[in-house]
Amino acid sequence: MTPLKSPSSALLTDLYELTMAAAYFERRLDCRATFELFIRSLPPERGYLVAAGIDAAVDYLEDLRFTERDIRFLREHPAFRTISSGFFKYLRTFRFSGEVSAVEEGSLIFAEEPVLQVTAPVIEAQVVETYLLSLINFETLVASKAARIVGAARGRRVLEFGSRRAHGPEAGVRAARAAYVGGCDATSNVMAGCLFSIPIAGTAAHSWTQVFPSERESFEALLETFPETAILLIDTYDPMAAAEIAVSLGRPVPGVRIDSGDLLDISRRVREILDRRGASATKIVASGDLNEDKIESLVQRGAPIDSFGVGTDLSTSRDAPALNVVYKLVETERGGLVDYKAKFSPDKIGWPGRKQVFRFLRQGKMDFDLIARASETHPEGEPLLRRVMENGRRVAPHRALAEVRAAAMANLMRLPKAYRALRTAPEYPVRKSTALQELLDKAREQLAAGPRGSTTS
Repeated sequence: MTPLKSPSSALLTDLYELTMAAAYFERRLDCRATFELFIRSLPPERGYLVAAGIDAAVDYLEDLRFTERDIRFLREHPAFRTISSGFFKYLRTFRFSGEVSAVEEGSLIFAEEPVLQVTAPVIEAQVVETYLLSLINFETLVASKAARIVGAARGRRVLEFGSRRAHGPEAGVRAARAAYVGGCDATSNVMAGCLFSIPIAGTAAHSWTQVFPSERESFEALLETFPETAILLIDTYDPMAAAEIAVSLGRPVPGVRIDSGDLLDISRRVREILDRRGASATKIVASGDLNEDKIESLVQRGAPIDSFGVGTDLSTSRDAPALNVVYKLVETERGGLVDYKAKFSPDKIGWPGRKQVFRFLRQGKMDFDLIARASETHPEGEPLLRRVMENGRRVAPHRALAEVRAAAMANLMRLPKAYRALRTAPEYPVRKSTALQELLDKAREQLAAGPRGSTTS
């Protein structure tokens, strides 16, 4: 069996990106193009999103290459049968040479706001679409879910346990990274810990307990092996009986985990046993199909739980598993003349021209955002899009993931509490500038009078 592994990232794309690239080449369409990546609308019960995946997107663009194996595969594919050898020669030297502006990872974003803006020769700007959409869609989705869960926990630790339910091993690593950006304290994914310096945490499985002749022996063995960090899984059989065993071992127990049943009732009874037997320092970890709604309920009802382990609902964002994220052409430039592009399909209007998003604060809290033309200045607002690549090279430094996480938490505190509600949050105000509206109107007039979907200014 051939392993599902590509020698490069160049083929991690949709076929039509590459057939369009070939057609651009054959027709000698050598304009520079600007595309913007944004989310059309927020998913249900989402008052905000946490931008993630930006740093990985820059790495992808900087390293993008077509290998000889990639080129050979494309040359032999029926879709490219009529394409000249010049295109494949071009692919051998292909590099992304464009400019990229983006919001910082950990920024809060809203519908229609550009998250990433790519300006490059049209072939380069086109072929990266699929990868960028996939990457930013997934990491933003999970980071946003994590922020909701962490908010619901109200200061209690949240551990990301979702790798085994993620949509593939690689997705598990990306989910762990994004969850940390969104505020989780640690992950069970060892590779994520290695790559991104995320704290890693774990307990033991029910199989550990079952392998031993008795529950007591399994607990003793784990504590002898990991005396400072062992978390005893106490619901393999009877959690209350297991708690009694744990406190009778004659040694400190760092923590116990409950993975099933009525977590409110069991945690209360276990806490009573621990406290009564002098183990008040022992922490209680809860897991088992948790999400923000269940955690909020447990916290509000006073469950004595110190940490929550969240898996499936976090790594898959089960209630909202995809974002309506798009990558749209907004302008082209030939010989110094800019042609502004707009789309007027029903419910899918695309605003023309390069843009900037300005964020306005009132008394230190976010008040509203303004989507404007890139040429506009609004000194009282904070511009969110910043240059991260020039001439195909990174110009924004790598930020430590802990710094990104801290920025995300600070940004959430700047968002008024009403917009952070888990349910029925009001819509955060995002406005369009007068100049941008005028450009759209001009594009609409041009559509009626001339070339489709374009205008010059």
